[in-house]
Amino acid sequence: MKTKSRSVIHLSFIILILLLGLTIHSTAEVITLTVDTFSDKVKEKDTAWFVKFCVPWCKHCKNLGTLWDDLGKAVEGEDEIEIGEVDCGVSKAVCSKVDIHSYPTFKLFYEGEEVTRYQGFFLKA
Repeated sequence: MKTKSRSVIHLSFIILILLLGLTIHSTAEVITLTVDTFSDKVKEKDTAWFVKFCVPWCKHCKNLGTLWDDLGKAVEGEDEIEIGEVDCGVSKAVCSKVDIHSYPTFKLFYEGEEVTRYQGFFLKA
């Protein structure tokens, strides 16, 4: 991937993190990714996927509240970015494949390639 493209994607990631602070109370466009859909979705051409990996029992994941859904709604209709989530309790194979060991973990994928990863406050898997 070219340096310029990588810089644009990193900037997009930073903007997405900032958007997490938005409070948009409406139905969100967060796409649930599973063992059957994950690989094909994150490989979509010209589309960045910002994906949250969580489990239902994780306190830190629960503390996100509606922020992830709000982010999904904020970018709804944008062809270049999709917001996804993986329940690692259900889709263990996906989480294992992309090396998830703590929750929540956020990853940005572009055309199937992991561009960056965020593991702020987390709980070990």
